[in-house]
Amino acid sequence: MSIGEYCNRNVVTVSRDASLYEAAKLMRRYHVGDLVVADDSPQGRKIPSGLLTDRDIVVEALGQEVPDISRLQVKDIVSREVLTIASNHSLHEAIKMMRSHGVRRLPVVDSQGCLLGIITADDAYARLAGEFGELAQLGVRQRQIEAREHGLEV
Repeated sequence: MSIGEYCNRNVVTVSRDASLYEAAKLMRRYHVGDLVVADDSPQGRKIPSGLLTDRDIVVEALGQEVPDISRLQVKDIVSREVLTIASNHSLHEAIKMMRSHGVRRLPVVDSQGCLLGIITADDAYARLAGEFGELAQLGVRQRQIEAREHGLEV
């Protein structure tokens, strides 16, 4: 199954020109710890150009004791490059990419580089936990089938 089939499609985006206050209000309103910084494509779709996390705001703005934080915009603290993953890649590839680049979130893009969703380390944990849960049931199911085949009570 490709990452595009189960990534979170409810992505909150923000403009590079938004104030940090606007970004923080979006995070609070939607109960998220990150925003995909996105530019509009000529077709009106979103193209990821950065990722802003609540930690970025704390470490880069508050932690640096910026004198007038009200003047800061998203573009002042967001990284200039964003790591993305194509929607046709696997969860394994996403995890490898997260690990090798030390990131916990990856915007998922289509073949034109437009935003489709986001996959996070927490999403990967949940997905893998479900898979391991299914695998754990294998032994129980095997015993049930064997018992039925031999006419034993289950």
